[in-house]
Amino acid sequence: MATRGVQSGVESSALESELFQKSRGAEFGLTAGEFNAILLEVCKKGLPADAQSGEKQAFVSSLKLEELALARACAAGHERAWEVFLTRFREKLYDIAGYIAKESSAARELADSLYADLYGTTVRDGQRVSKLASYTGRGSLEGWLRTVLTQEYVNRYRRQRRLVSLDEESEEGVQFAAAESTPQAAVDPRLEAATDEAIAELSPEDRFVLASYYLDSRTLAEIARTLHVHESTISRKLDKFTKSLRKRILAGLGRRGMSRQQAQEALEVDVRDLQLNLRSRLLQENAQSAFSKKKAEARAGEGPG
Repeated sequence: MATRGVQSGVESSALESELFQKSRGAEFGLTAGEFNAILLEVCKKGLPADAQSGEKQAFVSSLKLEELALARACAAGHERAWEVFLTRFREKLYDIAGYIAKESSAARELADSLYADLYGTTVRDGQRVSKLASYTGRGSLEGWLRTVLTQEYVNRYRRQRRLVSLDEESEEGVQFAAAESTPQAAVDPRLEAATDEAIAELSPEDRFVLASYYLDSRTLAEIARTLHVHESTISRKLDKFTKSLRKRILAGLGRRGMSRQQAQEALEVDVRDLQLNLRSRLLQENAQSAFSKKKAEARAGEGPG
């Protein structure tokens, strides 16, 4: 429908048709209307309510359109889409599971356990329930699958730990042992180092803007009032910061021996871990900046004496 197209930022039938063609949605069993509805949903999740038409179009055009269409077609139960998905990702799933679980039989069991959730064998309120319905196309589908597998691995570990009774632990003499930490998927230390390096190069004001918007969920208007600038200035700053930060991280990964393709894949695959590192670093830097500011104000208040 034309109204949906306008709402999602796809304002012309030509552009709407172009995006649908790029997605190959028809090959996977989707109609143009269904795909446009998916884009509308993704826009609502990924953009502020006051986003302008140009922002929406740029956002939609930046999505992994083909992988988005494939994932959502699988979630809707289209067999052709599922066949394509298995051809592309079956071995990759086993490889990712092997990286996470380390042991081959455990890795295969982990990957196999995910298929039912991905395919959507569960029906709730008359609707198929598939994990693939939550994929938004903002990062690679392979990276998203890695995140889902990692979470499933952690969940399985926690369930297994709860099944071990206190009596069993007592018999083994481990009732007073230190608690085991929840397993985490390994993150390439080069990614962490490059991220820290890139954030350290930002000015305190840049870090304040990023932390306020992404961590504190403050609006552009609120941040603008704090810094006594126009709202559009903050919008431009955010766009500039995020692009610059990504470039700096990619450059840092290159200096640490990664090829361009490896560096880009590292950012996509470990996106949630990267966000956690960003959170930690930004909060740390903001705390330090605030402490320094208070000390300066205190010294100014004391005056000569």
